[in-house]
Amino acid sequence: MGESKPLFQTPFVNRRFQTMKILYGIQATGNGHITRARAIGKEFSRVGANVDYLFSGRSRGKFFDMDIFNDWKCYSGLTFWHHEGRISPLRTFRNNRLMRFWRDIHDLDLSDYDLVVTDFEPITAWAAKLAGKTSIGVGHQYAFNSYIPMQGDNWGSRLIMRRFAPVNIPLGLHWHHFDQNILPPIADTPPFQPLDAVAQESRKIIVYLGFESQARVIELLQPFEDYKFYYYGDFPDAKDLGHIQLRPLSRDGFQRDLNSSAGVICNAGFELASEALQLGKKLLVKPLYGQMEQLSNAFALEQLQLGMTMKQLCGDRIRAWLDSWESKQIIYPNVAKAIVQWILEGDWSDSSELVKALWPQVRSPQIANFAALSPN
Repeated sequence: MGESKPLFQTPFVNRRFQTMKILYGIQATGNGHITRARAIGKEFSRVGANVDYLFSGRSRGKFFDMDIFNDWKCYSGLTFWHHEGRISPLRTFRNNRLMRFWRDIHDLDLSDYDLVVTDFEPITAWAAKLAGKTSIGVGHQYAFNSYIPMQGDNWGSRLIMRRFAPVNIPLGLHWHHFDQNILPPIADTPPFQPLDAVAQESRKIIVYLGFESQARVIELLQPFEDYKFYYYGDFPDAKDLGHIQLRPLSRDGFQRDLNSSAGVICNAGFELASEALQLGKKLLVKPLYGQMEQLSNAFALEQLQLGMTMKQLCGDRIRAWLDSWESKQIIYPNVAKAIVQWILEGDWSDSSELVKALWPQVRSPQIANFAALSPN
């Protein structure tokens, strides 16, 4: 592809961003969307952009570490309910307040905004569609509009991906471009250091299995006394269970433990896996049963040979991963910064130059073909 030039090294040509007002909607069912929003929010803040934030998918009391979003709004929105590692269609139908959701879409006043950005958040996406406002979708789910590895897909899952939070301009994210017009992940980790410079504890493992039964996970980890597990979840306080350390959700605490760990056991969400790959942590994922996105993520990780998977919580699978799997590392560029600057430039007609500029900046000793394959 030839030598690539860094994006946006010259001053902004379009100074309209100084008066542009943006509404940024974030689907908050999982923490990955919020993690991406933090990274993008930091870049918006750095250049003084005028951005309001709207979150939906969980109650306000379930959020944490939200200072960067200032006076953010919270709506009930739509979410998928789960029980012990499986999607529960009946609970999903019963607990989503569809009439309230419809009213929120129609009542959301977008008259003061020049642009709507959404990370698969449906209220802002549909309100923009009805109001005729330009909308940009930034997130992993928008990659599913392209030809990428998929598993467990059907007409229902395809309909959800296309209609849950529709946008004019999708910016999909994935671990590989698969020769498609999609972007690298937004991996919001501490500044990169070579693996041999990190104080990594070879037997320290991070566990984040938010869709699974906590009692079942603790029981599963009990036999592996030769490792130390830091299990992050919806716990009221930190608790010492010997080689299993329970930790309440905390962005800063999680990042510190993740940085010094050797590996991660988690569900097959996109954002944590991206962070683990960038930090060079070995990865074992268990997809949420019945959820096409997570099943496809696990399938893609296997195809790229970036992680190991287990269809259900399985002690034998964990032992095989602990004993034999070697970590892989991929260093992604500052995708959040590039996206923000691309948005503020104001020319949203074509994202292909953004895509082509970012992939050659990806570095990985184990995967040599990022730059060799030219995304369309």
